[in-house]
Amino acid sequence: MSGTTLADWLRAQDDTVLVALLRARPDLATPVPADTAVLAARIATRASVSRACEDLDTFTLTVLEALLVLDADLRPVPLPSLAKLFGKEVKAKPLKQAVAALRARALLWGPDDALSTPPASRDAVAAFPGGLGRSVPELADADLSDLGEDERRVLRTLADGPPIGQTKDAALVVPLAQARTPIQKLLARGLLLRRDGKTVELPREVGLLVRGDRPLGSVQVTEPSLRTIALDASVVDETGGGEALELLRHTESLVNAWSEDPPSVLRTGGLGVRDMRRVAKDLEVDETRASLLIEVAVSAGLIADSEGTEPEWVPTALADSWLTATPEVRWSTLAQAWLELPRLPGLIGQRDEKERLLNPLSAELNRPAAPRDRRRILEALAGLAPGTTVADAGELATVLAWRAPRRGGRLRDDLVRWTMAEGTALAVLSRGAITSAGRVLLTEGPALASKQLTDSLPAPVDHFLVQADLTVIAPGRLEPELADDLALVADVESAGGATVYRVGDNSVRRAFDAGKTASDLHELFRKGSRTPIPQSLTYLIDDAARKHGRLRGGAAGSFLRCDDPVLLTEVLAHPAADALELRKIAPTVLVSPLALSDVLDGLRAAGFAPAAEGPDGRVLDLRVSGRRIPGKARTARRAVHVPTPSEDQLVELVRLVKAGDRARSTQRGERVTVPANHGNGPSATLDLLQRAARDGRSVLVDLVDSHGTAATRVIKPQVVGGGVLEGYDLSYGEVRRFPLHRITSAALVED
Repeated sequence: MSGTTLADWLRAQDDTVLVALLRARPDLATPVPADTAVLAARIATRASVSRACEDLDTFTLTVLEALLVLDADLRPVPLPSLAKLFGKEVKAKPLKQAVAALRARALLWGPDDALSTPPASRDAVAAFPGGLGRSVPELADADLSDLGEDERRVLRTLADGPPIGQTKDAALVVPLAQARTPIQKLLARGLLLRRDGKTVELPREVGLLVRGDRPLGSVQVTEPSLRTIALDASVVDETGGGEALELLRHTESLVNAWSEDPPSVLRTGGLGVRDMRRVAKDLEVDETRASLLIEVAVSAGLIADSEGTEPEWVPTALADSWLTATPEVRWSTLAQAWLELPRLPGLIGQRDEKERLLNPLSAELNRPAAPRDRRRILEALAGLAPGTTVADAGELATVLAWRAPRRGGRLRDDLVRWTMAEGTALAVLSRGAITSAGRVLLTEGPALASKQLTDSLPAPVDHFLVQADLTVIAPGRLEPELADDLALVADVESAGGATVYRVGDNSVRRAFDAGKTASDLHELFRKGSRTPIPQSLTYLIDDAARKHGRLRGGAAGSFLRCDDPVLLTEVLAHPAADALELRKIAPTVLVSPLALSDVLDGLRAAGFAPAAEGPDGRVLDLRVSGRRIPGKARTARRAVHVPTPSEDQLVELVRLVKAGDRARSTQRGERVTVPANHGNGPSATLDLLQRAARDGRSVLVDLVDSHGTAATRVIKPQVVGGGVLEGYDLSYGEVRRFPLHRITSAALVED
């Protein structure tokens, strides 16, 4: 049976069908096909067919494999033959829907009585379509009734797929009378094919006979069920809001820690295991979360490789603006960085093919397709009703594997588990469901997502609770100014829904070092606490205030002054004075060649409580703000898929293709070619076009557009001059203008 060619089938389709085809397979649109023949050739390439199959579900792929079993890539096959191959368990409706889906992608064309597939499908889809081997037509009526049970067992194993097997019995083919093993007997009967000395193959026809009334084996027609639990969307969002605050707290702690003590970059790139474990210990999180925080912070541009002779992972100047931003903006920055992260943090801690440990920030984690796969998983969750949580990540992996079995590779199921765990840590997901902010992040971007998160965050509180044991409990997210003041005078002891701080000698002295006075601290606790201030806290502040600042240091290299000469004498008598190179220049003044910060640190370590002062005598805050390197522009994410043109662009592209068809079918008459834009070619071309305009004749023009793409058009010239040809484009159906310098040849159209 001779069938319709792909090019002829495409020419017979209306514009709507072709626009839908180019939307489903955007790789066909670049560069613009000159005509339908070029489009058909591009459709049939192996790479394009393979790409088009990536979005097919399991059943549709099975239908395509069934067509290859029927050799639809060699000759057209009727739809009833395809239906017969599936047997009675597959109804007509899902089969027709799958055929329609394949037609929409031009992976199948022709009427129902003559279906064809591109020849490249066999290489692009599967090595053994349907799990069946090569065809041996003479075995279609083979008799299997006199086989022994051991021979039947071999056939059943190979019929289940794949149809090839490794065996030493393939080394020698002997007559049936001399055969001793099942493989030798089947080879002797011709029911197995010998591929080489170690490999045998089950012919397609024998496999179909063994399968009986299930020619394609077990066929999964419908999508697997997914167990879900309906929760109130507000519960999901509130839980996600709390997780977002934890994410921000941990990231801020990471930036601050690496500001003071940045870790080294390994010679092979990445972060050492010891440094990663130290981060996990300091942040009081597990190593999996610590690795994710590090990867996201670097992806967001908050931390970067200093790229010096001894490179380190150092916070960038972007970290300062991030630290001062609102919680909503800080969250959206991190969430967007994770969404676009072209790496797989889930691989950290595993080993590569050479048994080398995969470290955070190492190049081995790069996966350009990761953002696409991550988004696909999140979009599946976003497709559920708000508040709907997935009970089991494994079930979601099974559903996604059915929807697109050719995506994800060997890590397909792991990607689902990793994405759900990472999404929960990033507050994009919560309790197995996508949050409202996460949903907006997917569809609208980070700016609107940050606004959406505002409704999920707990309202900031303006008070705390001071306990008798000098702990301070913040019952929620404190107002920013109050949180900064409390963090200055107290250390975080534990965090969560409520944060527990502890006030101690060192923390109070830190506040004094920053310029706070005893009155400031008393006022802070008096106004902020909803519980009575314990007397022990008042004593602690007053006692620290009496000791603090009695020694005054200034830059001279540095100096110390004190109104109490006895205290200065005590300082000079201490062993630390020699190390600090202190000497007395007046009864109340000591000086040192060392930096003031070093002198003050040395005295504090010796048990004294000095303070730094400025020229006006006021206390200075000499705390180091941390190292910074210039912020780096975030690396542009390389697209791992061909972008889909807009609807208008697709319509325009179809018009161009059909215009090319009309031009190709037009007969050429007298022709003039421009030889590399020199000689008398341009003059001759201009003369021919002007003559056609005077005589009212059409011309066939070969030209190159602004993108460098060659095209052919049938034009009826109206105006020729000023470097422009203006005329009615018969191929396109409207008046158009063409620069003369882009025309490579012109020919009169024969009547």
